[in-house]
Amino acid sequence: MTSTDLPVRPAPAPRPPRIRELSAGRRRPPSGRTHLSLGESRLARVLALAVLGVLAVVWLLPMAWALLTAFKSEPDASDPVHWLWPRHGLTLDGFRTVWERGDLPLWMFNSFLVSAAVTVITVLVSAMAGYAFSRTRFAGGRWLFALTVAAVLVPPQMLIVPWFRQMLSLGLLDTYAAVILPQTVAPVMVFILKKHFDSLPRELEEAARIDGAGHARIFWSVLLPLSRPMLAAVSIFVFIGAWNNFLWPFVSTSDPALMTLPVGITSVKDAYGIQYAQSMASAVLAALPLVLVFLFFQRHIVKSVATTGLGGQ
Repeated sequence: MTSTDLPVRPAPAPRPPRIRELSAGRRRPPSGRTHLSLGESRLARVLALAVLGVLAVVWLLPMAWALLTAFKSEPDASDPVHWLWPRHGLTLDGFRTVWERGDLPLWMFNSFLVSAAVTVITVLVSAMAGYAFSRTRFAGGRWLFALTVAAVLVPPQMLIVPWFRQMLSLGLLDTYAAVILPQTVAPVMVFILKKHFDSLPRELEEAARIDGAGHARIFWSVLLPLSRPMLAAVSIFVFIGAWNNFLWPFVSTSDPALMTLPVGITSVKDAYGIQYAQSMASAVLAALPLVLVFLFFQRHIVKSVATTGLGGQ
């Protein structure tokens, strides 16, 4: 029998990769790496949850105290003995007094108008500036970006006098433009969006250029749709900052019809000293729209952190 008459055995099938059985849910860390965790035992989880619970309680205590004080009467709010629970029960007198003495609907409308305008202008300008720094090369671009980063270190309070003189020279004092325009300067948002555009793949931009798209088309049709979570997060932070801004609206306007909510609620005062219940009621009314906005858009913030790698992804 020759070698050609011998039966040919089929090649053995490749073995499937060995599957590690993680019976206890344990996995060895790679060499040279350390885990910043307390372990995976039940005791470690309980300790971590206990620490987080204590920190959450400490963070929530001031807000709980402010909310409880807002529903007290003025004598109960200043009573050091019955500080936990009011002696005369809960009441809406603080909210009623603030509503009657002030013009809350007008103040809320002004705050919403100013905050929305500041948010739209800031996000639009910051996105275009971030795109220019990230995707284009021009003379002095690096120095201009360094100047933008350095501007982050400048406190806004230092710019109050230059802003006021500028608005005065332009004849814009006591107008919505005077309240809105200076607040649209946000170097930190330019820096954040520039770094976000840097993280996007350039292959999409190159494919769009092959199809004949220019910078404007790439910005509006390619990069902005991919940046919706980040733009939503930036919009939320800009909106909250504009809503809570007190100093500049207070300085730039003297017309009561242009007062924003933080400025308006400070005008509701009593001649008999500090009214704690009314102050806390004003603070709760001012913070309520922000809480609703944050609860409605919080998933965008989480998504923006997750998609940009800031959460350790």
